[in-house]
Amino acid sequence: MTVVYPGLDSPEFEQGFAAVRDEIVALGEVFDRLGIAKRDAAALDAATVAAFDEAIGRMNATLEGVQTLGAYISSFVTTDSRNDLAQARMSEFQSTTTQLSQLSTRLTAWLGALDIDALLARSETARMHEFMLRRAQEESHHLMSPAEEELASELELSSGSAWAKLHGNVSSQLLVNIERDGETVSLPMSEVRNLAYDPERETRRLAYEAELAAWVTHAVPLAAALNSIKGQVNTLTQRRGWESPLDEALFGNNIDRTTLDAMLTAARESFPDFRRYLRAKAKALGLDALAWYDIFAPLAESTRVWDYAQGRDFIIGVFGDYSPKMGGFAERAFRENWIDAEPRPGKRDGAFCMGLRGDESRILANYKPVFAGVSTLAHELGHGYHNLNRADRTYLQRTTPMTLAETASIFCETLIRDAALRDSDSGEQLAILEASLQGSCQVVVDITSRFLFEQAVFEGRLERELSVDELNELMLDSQRQTYGDGLDGGALHPYMWAVKGHYYSTGRSYYNYPYMFGLLFGLGLYARFQAAPDEFRGSYDNLLASTGEADAATLANRFGIDITTPDFWRASLAIVREDIDRFEGLVTG
Repeated sequence: MTVVYPGLDSPEFEQGFAAVRDEIVALGEVFDRLGIAKRDAAALDAATVAAFDEAIGRMNATLEGVQTLGAYISSFVTTDSRNDLAQARMSEFQSTTTQLSQLSTRLTAWLGALDIDALLARSETARMHEFMLRRAQEESHHLMSPAEEELASELELSSGSAWAKLHGNVSSQLLVNIERDGETVSLPMSEVRNLAYDPERETRRLAYEAELAAWVTHAVPLAAALNSIKGQVNTLTQRRGWESPLDEALFGNNIDRTTLDAMLTAARESFPDFRRYLRAKAKALGLDALAWYDIFAPLAESTRVWDYAQGRDFIIGVFGDYSPKMGGFAERAFRENWIDAEPRPGKRDGAFCMGLRGDESRILANYKPVFAGVSTLAHELGHGYHNLNRADRTYLQRTTPMTLAETASIFCETLIRDAALRDSDSGEQLAILEASLQGSCQVVVDITSRFLFEQAVFEGRLERELSVDELNELMLDSQRQTYGDGLDGGALHPYMWAVKGHYYSTGRSYYNYPYMFGLLFGLGLYARFQAAPDEFRGSYDNLLASTGEADAATLANRFGIDITTPDFWRASLAIVREDIDRFEGLVTG
C-alpha cells in the first residue's frame, strides 16, 4: 500500500485525505451552483445539458479519489482491526463520505426529472452513461423527500454502519479457547475456522465445538446488530416504496424476480445431486454421514501440498495459457505484492478483492496450503482481472452489481480447476474435484440456506426483534431444507448468522444469491469458451468491461444466453452434476 501513501500517519496521507474532503465540498458547491437537486420536470435546454456534463464529470473525478482513499484505509482495518489509528481514520472517512452519499441522492433526484431521450441526443457524456441514467430515473421514483434522504444518510453512521462495524470488530478480534496437544490455547476465530480443513477429524470436531462455544458468548450483541440492521432496511424499504428488501436488492443487482425464480428453481432441483456428493464424501472418509465440521475435510487420497509459492506459479502459468493479458496481470499482482495472504490475529476472515486505483487491485486472503487455497486466490484474482478490463471506463460506467461481479472470478476459478485436473493422478483428481464440489455445494446449497434464512429474518423483523434462539432455529431450519440427509442433522451450525459478515450491511441486503448467479453464469460462459476459445477471448474481455453498462439479461444475450428461464441454469448445473458423477466413480472405483 506504500505506493499510495507511506502510512496512515504520514504527511502525504494527511494531504490526500484533505484533498478528497475538499473535492467533496467543491462538488457540493458545484451542485448548488448548477441547481442539482429534486425539481419538477421541465423542457431540456442548453444550460441543463451543460450542467449535466459538468456534474457527471466532477462526480466521476470525486468518486475516483474516494475509492483510492477508502481502499487504502480499509486495507489497514481489515488486516488488523486492533489498529486504533486505522479505525479512527475509517470513522473520519465515513463521516466525510456521508456528504457524498447525499450529493449522489441529489443527482439521482435531479436526473429523474430530465427527459433522458432528449439528453442522450444532445450529450456525448449522456450517451456514455445511458444505462446509469435510465437506472437513476427509475431509482428516483423510490426516493423519500430530500430532507428525509439527508437525515437517513446522516443517521447511517450511528445506525447501520455502526452495527456493521461492531460485527466486524467483534468477529475479527474474537479469541477462541481450544484444546491443542493436551493444553488449552487461545486462537483467532479465523485460525479456528481454518481447522475445518484439518485432516484429523478429532481436530475438526474440537474446533467446531470451540467455535460454537465462542459464538455463544458473543451472540447477544451480534443478534442486536443483526436485528437493528434488518429493522432499518425494512423501514427504509417501505418508506421508499419498494415492495420488499428483496425487490430493492434485485434492482440493485440488475436482475428481476423472473430470473431469480428461474435460478432458484434449478438450484432446488439440484439438491439431490449435491446430497449424493456429500454422501459419497462421507463414504470416502469412512463415515456414515458428514457432520458440519466434515464439509471441508480433505480426503486422504490427496498427497500434494500447495504452498503459497507453488500456488502462485501454478496460477500465473494457467492464466498465461489462457491469454498473455491474463497471465501478465497475475504475474504483476504477485510481483507487486497485491495480496495479503496469511491468517493473523485481528485480521478479517475469508477473502475479498477491492479496486485501488486505475487498473490496480488489492486482495485479502487467509491462505491454506491446499488446492482450495489456490482456488480462492484464483477467484479473487479473477475480480482483479475484471477491474483491469474496466479500468478505462469512468467510475459511474464501471459500477457493477454483485451478480455480474462474480463472472470473472468464477471463470478464473474454473480455469485453475480444469488445469489441475489435467495434471494430476487419480488420487489428486479426487481431491481437486472434491475442492471444486465443496465450492459449488457452498454456492448452491449453502447460499440457498442463507437466502432462506435472510428472507425469514426480514419477515420476522417486520413484527419484532428476534432472539438468539430464534435466529439459531431459523438458521438450522434453512440448513435442513437445503442440505437434507446429506449431513448429520444433529451436527449442523446454528450460528452461521454470526459468522457471515454479508448479513451485516444496510446496503447489501440479500448479498447471498449473487454468488450463485456468478457461479452458474460463469460456468455457462466457460462452456462457451470450451466450444470456441479464440472467438470467446475477445468478446469476454469486452463483456467484463461492460458489466456496469447493461443489465444481466442484455449482457447474457451477447452470448446467446437466456437467463430468464430455468433451462440455462439447469445446463450450468449439469456441468456440476458431471463432476459429482466423476467424483462418485473415483470414490467407489
